[in-house]
Amino acid sequence: MNIDIAGLPADRIVFETSPLAELGLALHALSEPGHHPGLHGWATATSSALEPGLADRLHEADFLWRNTFSDVFMPFAGVRGGDGRTGATLAEDLDILDTMDDERFVAAALEFTCASLYGTGAPSPLADAAMRTRALDMAAARGPQQVRFTQQLLTDPVSVRGWVRRLLEDCDQAFFADTWHRVRVQLVADARHKTELLRRKGLEEAMRAVSTALSLNGDGTRITVDKLSEGRTDAAGLGVGPGLTLIPTAFGWPHLMVVHAPGWRPVIHYPVHRPDLPSPASVELLQLRMAALAHPMRMRLCRNLARSPYTTGELADSHGITSPEVSRHLSVLKKAGLVTTRRRGRYVLHQLDLTAVTRLGSDFLEGVLR
Repeated sequence: MNIDIAGLPADRIVFETSPLAELGLALHALSEPGHHPGLHGWATATSSALEPGLADRLHEADFLWRNTFSDVFMPFAGVRGGDGRTGATLAEDLDILDTMDDERFVAAALEFTCASLYGTGAPSPLADAAMRTRALDMAAARGPQQVRFTQQLLTDPVSVRGWVRRLLEDCDQAFFADTWHRVRVQLVADARHKTELLRRKGLEEAMRAVSTALSLNGDGTRITVDKLSEGRTDAAGLGVGPGLTLIPTAFGWPHLMVVHAPGWRPVIHYPVHRPDLPSPASVELLQLRMAALAHPMRMRLCRNLARSPYTTGELADSHGITSPEVSRHLSVLKKAGLVTTRRRGRYVLHQLDLTAVTRLGSDFLEGVLR
């Protein structure tokens, strides 16, 4: 994944903190604790203390943070005419979200329905009948609750936006205000440190300090992010104005995420620390599983399946191959005990077994979850 920075003034590369972005990853950690082995204690304690009504509402909207990390959690990057700055408080971040137009909000909220089209500038489902049909069809694979929410979002986005804001405000009152108070000091300190590093030693050194997955090309015009996904964005292009924002997170490891939607300000959301992982599996089992992962397409499939259950058809659509080809790759992964399958109505959903993957070691886990 590449971020073009040719012609970008140095002062437009900034490190900031965002309570809304951190809340999004905290919600992701609650819904997918297997992604975050170092947060089990926090996730267990927080989940057990949630009021049933709030827990139900979180389940209703969890596609915003479970399957994909929706760009609605970084509205500063997508508001046309904005200054590209984050809010100092959650309320300020939510106020920025309120200024985003409905088409852009809905398209971002339904990213899970157009993952393969994310970097192409696909039209909003509010404006394009084909994208609307696609959104509803892909929501159907995730159950009736997902369909109901998607239908309401497409029919009455204003009321859903209000509902989402109240939900996030209730999360703040229930647990996130205390959580943010605890992690904010670390995140602000990290952002300040990286800013000073950028000022004193330059962009290459700052990117290296952010993550070993980031590198600067020889002439300093492009940042490459070592991810299994592909994408390209221009930090000096049009949209919300030139710039690149880097945001530290205490809840994000091992995810290193990049906002690269056309017309949005590029954002690198990076973890500030990493927890310990369990010991690897036996040599015999490791050999079996590594043989299954030797094919590059199976590695790419694992990246999808690590984030969410997918149907064979969805995987074929995302990777531009046939369903029989996907089935053959899935068969190899299943024999190695790396993929589980379950049926939901007429849909068969496949997902990576994160417990098994964790035993392969942190390098592989970071690779597929990055």
